[in-house]
Amino acid sequence: MTAITLTSPRAQTGTGPRPRYTLDGNDALEGNLERTCSEIAGGVLGLISRRKLQAIFLGGGYGRGEGGVLRGAGGDRPYNDLEFYVAIEGNRHVNEFLYRRRLDVLGEILTHLADVEVEFKITSLEEIRAWPVSMFSYDLAVGHRVLWEGTRADSHHGWGRHLNPENIPRAEASRLLMNRCSGLLFARSKLELEPLTVSNADFVGRNIAKAQLAFGDALLAESGLYHWSCRERHRRLERLSQRNGSPMYMAALRHHAAGLQFKLHPSMGAAERGALSASHGEVSAFAEVCWLHLEEGRLGRLFPSARAYAEDPCDKFPGSAPLFNVALNLRADNFVPRSRPNPFRHPRQRIYHAMSLLLWVRGLEADLPLRTRVESELNLPPGTFGNWAVAYRALWGRIR
Repeated sequence: MTAITLTSPRAQTGTGPRPRYTLDGNDALEGNLERTCSEIAGGVLGLISRRKLQAIFLGGGYGRGEGGVLRGAGGDRPYNDLEFYVAIEGNRHVNEFLYRRRLDVLGEILTHLADVEVEFKITSLEEIRAWPVSMFSYDLAVGHRVLWEGTRADSHHGWGRHLNPENIPRAEASRLLMNRCSGLLFARSKLELEPLTVSNADFVGRNIAKAQLAFGDALLAESGLYHWSCRERHRRLERLSQRNGSPMYMAALRHHAAGLQFKLHPSMGAAERGALSASHGEVSAFAEVCWLHLEEGRLGRLFPSARAYAEDPCDKFPGSAPLFNVALNLRADNFVPRSRPNPFRHPRQRIYHAMSLLLWVRGLEADLPLRTRVESELNLPPGTFGNWAVAYRALWGRIR
């Protein structure tokens, strides 16, 4: 495989002229984002002692210089959330107790200034250094923007192994697609609401686009070709699709182009249920093809359908420690011991099974064995299948 030149976070964030937050947002948008970041840094410094505070940095698309630009009659506006990471010395749980409420209030105040949701994540530089390598940790390590750092921060960053995309486990491809397919599930529940509000229509469209982008990103991660820049990923996917030539890769390239367009230049159109339903159906159908391909490659088994995948008794996470899995399942089930599903299997297997059945298998309500399986995976009492959306979201939030 061709060697990939790694760029340090310092080079990405810049020590000279300030880099951009977006590719082509106008000066007013860039200035608004710059003021927001300055206000954020000042606000956090006013809440947390500099003896405890290690660093403040911006992640996400705006931290990588590829934030979304929502264009309208009133000019350019931000679209994606602003994700700020506040690194505080000491135990994260203690720091959550001490500072979470203060930061949430600050975020609520500055959300109005930023014209977009402001979100704080509390961590520490020591915790970052200990993170397992993932697509998330790689994206954050290579593409973040430092707003403030203490004098000792450089010696503690420890981004090292997170900077190399070749260190990303191949299982991350399935994990990414699981999260985006979960978004498709949540979007389907929004489509069923009456009336379909503009806000819910935007939620549906956004999650369709995220899934479209994820198809190509997951195939790149599976091939060891993932890159932090969404534009570079599309170029790599073009080359990969040309080499492979299969209909699946060509379809993934087409979806990736649509997802990339939405990511960089999102739109909030009218709530047209018919068009959204058709798009959701097409994207969900291709998601099954892509999902089964990834899982067949990861597990070395053939799965002719989503139902066959969910019913296959193989361990979807071989090598995970059984006793550790028991502890994880206890936490996922609010510390109520259960014999089904198998508590010695990693609880993420439950999400993979439930998602496959709920998103791609029709007529579950009339199929007693499958209904029972879904209720078991989601820890639902018998006969409460209609509450799957709430139960799935709760379990997904605890396990993903």
